[in-house]
Amino acid sequence: MKSRRDFIKISAIGSAAVVVPIACASEEGNQEIESTPDKKEDVIITKPVVVSTWNHGLEANAAAWKILENGGKAIDAVEAGVRVTESDPENMSVGLGGLPDREGNVTLDACIMDENSNCGAVAFLKHIENPISVARKVMDETPHVMLAGEGALQFALENGFEKTDLLTPKAKEAWEKWLEESEYQPVINSENHDTIGMLAIDGEGNLSGACTTSGMAYKLHGRVGDSPIIGAGLFVDNEIGAACATGVGEAVIRTAGSAVVVELMRHGKTPQEACEEAVARIIAKHDNLDNLQVGFIALDKNGNFGCHSVYAGFNIAVKTDEMDEMVDAEYEKEW
Repeated sequence: MKSRRDFIKISAIGSAAVVVPIACASEEGNQEIESTPDKKEDVIITKPVVVSTWNHGLEANAAAWKILENGGKAIDAVEAGVRVTESDPENMSVGLGGLPDREGNVTLDACIMDENSNCGAVAFLKHIENPISVARKVMDETPHVMLAGEGALQFALENGFEKTDLLTPKAKEAWEKWLEESEYQPVINSENHDTIGMLAIDGEGNLSGACTTSGMAYKLHGRVGDSPIIGAGLFVDNEIGAACATGVGEAVIRTAGSAVVVELMRHGKTPQEACEEAVARIIAKHDNLDNLQVGFIALDKNGNFGCHSVYAGFNIAVKTDEMDEMVDAEYEKEW
């Protein structure tokens, strides 16, 4: 795993915006040279790239990369990638095996967005293992952006998705133990990874993103966080870049977090700088930061990435032609 110091090196060399003299234009690989008349230097564009949140992102990235390395589209890659995590019963924060709400119901939220600003989302969805694919179906086959609750389930079943018992024995045991004290304060920390978000740029230079979660463990029945909300948990602008969030969804919603990250990039900030500013805004908006962990990842049009979080412990998985590893995010506070 890369250290914070290593992350800075990577951002400066392999993933952050790279400006090189024209003599480098003969380099081969997954890098292209883009010349602009008003600049004396050329920008190296790295593609494809896929980045995702937390350790489970490594396996998710591998699935996404199979599509990208064969010339596939970013939208197909991010859907395939996060499905891996959704279907992993050992992951207790996403999809099958996710921790339930206070009443023992596993309810899922997800959204997806492509290079043309098409987007789809589901919220408070029960019984469906892969909510990201239901969100994709909403995007592709309806005039709507979001379906929720019983309507989302009805739509999924009508479109061939199978009804599944999402509460695994492991998650049920954890919930029953929690019931012994029933302390209704959701806990978000470096060990409670509540989302997988994934961003990708494909060989054509197009961006897409996906975000999926079972939400806060033992939340109020009916609670929906930022993960299915376009502009909060995820935002993609193919002219600029993409961003997604993880952590306490209420804090992300209050600041329109992912949209803010993209807009900051639009105004000239690097992905890293944009993530840092978005985190700073969350800190400034909240008097009480106890357990208020939020992390952002961002990917710009040139394949440069960044990540930042309120507290230590956030990391991201990065996959390019030359890189396949975890990167520890810079952060503002220790636990």
